Amino acid sequence: MLELTTPPSSTHKPRILFLYGSLRKRSYSRLLAEEAARIITEMGAEARFYDPFELPLCDSVTAEHPKVIELRSLCEWSEGQVWSSPERHGAVTGVMKNQIDWIPLNIGAVRPTQGRTLAVMQVSGGSQSFNAVNSLRLLGRWMRMFTIPNQSSVAKAYEQFDEDGRMKDSSYRDRVIDVMEELYKFTLLLRDHVDYLTDRHSERKEAEVKRVAELVAKASA
Repeated sequence: MLELTTPPSSTHKPRILFLYGSLRKRSYSRLLAEEAARIITEMGAEARFYDPFELPLCDSVTAEHPKVIELRSLCEWSEGQVWSSPERHGAVTGVMKNQIDWIPLNIGAVRPTQGRTLAVMQVSGGSQSFNAVNSLRLLGRWMRMFTIPNQSSVAKAYEQFDEDGRMKDSSYRDRVIDVMEELYKFTLLLRDHVDYLTDRHSERKEAEVKRVAELVAKASA
């Protein structure tokens, strides 16, 4: 029977990684992510960004490529993530999906996304839509992340930012604050309990079968 043990509480700032899905010079998904990063940093988190520029198409190079190593290292560092994508043709962009495709479920014994919290956001050039955030939720679940209930979808994003890239005061910005506040709280609550929350019967069983097989092989040698 699995018993819950209480781990020591972490005292460092929550580590939040931001991914965005556009390479444009004035990328609204990046501006939205930067605004969210400022907000959650003021709440007490540490924020880092991954720049997807020059990340090769998934599987077109080996995982030893510097941009792939950087992405995976940041994922391992993170305790929570924010994915911000434009909606293009009713879905997330290829830039966004390519980053996620490069993140494996396992790197040896390390799982770079499992148990991390996740917030999803999108920007649209027209009326408000939720296709991209819905797609990001599916991807987050597949990556075994804890996707928070709240989300942000910014319509007519070109109207929502000043020339200097700061988000204008609006109900959209209020929602971004809500999302970051929720992500911050969920990350604090979950980060010290990831091993317990993601422990699975099937994986324990598989590990035990492997352990017994190794013992048998060793005894027969």
